[in-house]
Amino acid sequence: MDKLTVVLLFGGRSSEHSISCATAGGVLAALDPERYTVIPVGITRDGAYVLEDNDPAKFALNAQALPVVADNGTRVRWPQSASSRELTVVDAFGERSLGSVDLIFPILHGPFGEDGTIQGMLDLLNLPYIGSGVLASALGMDKHFAKTVFQQAALPVAPWRTLTADDWARDPGVGYAALEQLGLPAFVKPARAGSSVGVSRVATPDQLAEAMAVGLAEDNKVLIESGLVGRELEIAVLQGRPGEPTRASLAGEVVVTGRDFYDFAAKYLDAPGVELVCPAPLSAAELAEVQSLAIAAFEAIGGAGLARVDFFLTATGWVINEINTMPGFTSISMFPTCWLASGYTYPELIDELISVAIAHACHGS
Repeated sequence: MDKLTVVLLFGGRSSEHSISCATAGGVLAALDPERYTVIPVGITRDGAYVLEDNDPAKFALNAQALPVVADNGTRVRWPQSASSRELTVVDAFGERSLGSVDLIFPILHGPFGEDGTIQGMLDLLNLPYIGSGVLASALGMDKHFAKTVFQQAALPVAPWRTLTADDWARDPGVGYAALEQLGLPAFVKPARAGSSVGVSRVATPDQLAEAMAVGLAEDNKVLIESGLVGRELEIAVLQGRPGEPTRASLAGEVVVTGRDFYDFAAKYLDAPGVELVCPAPLSAAELAEVQSLAIAAFEAIGGAGLARVDFFLTATGWVINEINTMPGFTSISMFPTCWLASGYTYPELIDELISVAIAHACHGS
């Protein structure tokens, strides 16, 4: 079989730039060079597309020196029209072809990548890619609209109130009123950010102003959300090939013992106080129910390719926390961990994502 040419697109302008780079390192290490020609394209924090090194070690996650895409002076050029899939690069020696590409893997987290912006550009260029399209990516990125869609689909979500920066500046009282209505503790979250960036736990009303400042530093819209008491579990989702059903993994559980919540440091810097358990201890009925809810959430937003759906198991049942349409792939990320427990190796998981995306591209879906 001829080798497929895959563009690995990572970095980006969001606050999750380094997590995207770390994900790239994991994927680079897993892609079989006998099956794939890989073109690593990094996006700098300023938004320049540069030709990066095909070296997984360069993007290892290190708490003392988080990986970044540096501007090395090269510039990757996208096809000139939708009738071509040829990429070129401009460097010190002039412009040269990188060849025709079969698939883009946009492993970008946060705004300007996971939110439909890159997906829209790739659609305009008629380039097939792994993951959800414009609408599902935008919905998954925006917690307010994702929860609204879930509610419409009769899926359980935690009560919340959404405030814009203008709302807060005009009348902070609406925030305190929301806090009183929702109860304490509550969480303040940027509407369009991930990896727990900008998230604060509010235990007393006098903590709200600082939490709003932290959240609004990431986005001009934040959610104040009821704090839930219960177990925190996650399900990884894979789209089937055309005509095949969506699949859900075994559940992983986030056990928080020494922190307020599952924050950025715990997710990516291996900070103490959190244990990831996969497979999580659930009854057969509980697992079947949460897998069904995860697939329903994925399909409610029109998802494609992959997602991770996060839940709380409370005294009254399951509650969806959020959906991530491009979850992390670092060595300690829950998405690959759940599929490893479900029978895939890391390289097999990447192969499956590529195969499913190619099948849908060929099918025109």
